[in-house]
Amino acid sequence: MVTDIAYHPAHFSEDARFSIVIPTWNNLPYVRHCLDSLKKNSRHPHQIILHINEGSEGTLEWAHQSGMGFTHSTENVGICFGVNAAASLAKTRYLVYLNDDMYVCPDWDEHLLNEIEKTEGDSWFMASTLIEPAGTGNPCVIGADYGKTLETFREDELLSKYENHPMHDQQSPGGCANVVPLSLWRLVGGYSIEYTPGWNSDPDFAMKLWHAGVRQFKTISKSRVYHFHNVTGKRVGPRKSGRKIFAAKWGLTSAKFMKHFLHHGEEYKGPITDPAPSWELAFSKFRGRVLRPFV
Repeated sequence: MVTDIAYHPAHFSEDARFSIVIPTWNNLPYVRHCLDSLKKNSRHPHQIILHINEGSEGTLEWAHQSGMGFTHSTENVGICFGVNAAASLAKTRYLVYLNDDMYVCPDWDEHLLNEIEKTEGDSWFMASTLIEPAGTGNPCVIGADYGKTLETFREDELLSKYENHPMHDQQSPGGCANVVPLSLWRLVGGYSIEYTPGWNSDPDFAMKLWHAGVRQFKTISKSRVYHFHNVTGKRVGPRKSGRKIFAAKWGLTSAKFMKHFLHHGEEYKGPITDPAPSWELAFSKFRGRVLRPFV
C-alpha cells in the first residue's frame, strides 16, 4: 500500500548543492552505475535520495549498507508517489530528478548551477540535455549511440565525445534530468498522483508551474546526461491513459501545451509569453473539453 512507504533519512554534506531524487524499481545494476557517475563526474557534493520500489533483488540491502537516504515501498507505487516521497526528505535549495538508467557527464551540475546563478529569483524550471542511443524524435535530445545497455556501454568514448555534439539551449525542459527550486516544487504539490504510474506527469508538472506564474523554462546545452532510455519504462505499460487525463484536466492535449505554451524544441530566446490565439490551439482546447466526461 502507498501509505506503507518507509522513510530513511541520512546524513549528507552540509555543502550539498542539490537534493537528487532517483526512483528505482528492481534495477540495481543501473542505479549503482548512475550513482557511480554522480560521484565521478559531479563538481559539487549533493544529497542523494532514492525511492526504492520493491527492492527485492538487492537494492534495499545495498541502500541500507551505503548509508544514503531513501524511501521504500514494498510494491511498485510508480513515479509520482515515489518521487514525492523521496522529495519529502530533500533539504537543499534545489531539487533534481534523475532516472535510474542515467549517466551524468562531467560537470553536469556546474553548468546547471552557473545558469541558476544568472537567473533572478526562484521562478524557473531547467533541465540537462539528454544524449540517447535510440532516436525518439524529441528535438531536445541528442541522438548518439554509446551503448544501449550497461554491457555495451562505451564510457571512455562517451567521455571523449559528449561535448562535441552540437546543440543549443532549448526553450523548454526536455524531461529528466531536471532541476527546480524546492520551494516551487512544494508550492505546486510535486507530481500529480492521478498520473500513476507516471506517464505525462512531466508535462502536467510543467503546466502547474505555468499556472503558478513560471515563464522561465530552459534546457541547458552544456549540462549533459546519457540516458539508456526506457530501461524501466518498458515494464510499465502504454502512455495513452496519461494523455487522456492531461487533456481532461487541463482542457488541451499535452502535445499542444508543449508546442504552443513551452515552444518545445525551439532555441532558447528568453522567458516565454502567453501563446497567441490560433485555430489549432482552439481545436485542442475543444477536444480536451469533449474528453473530460469520459476520463
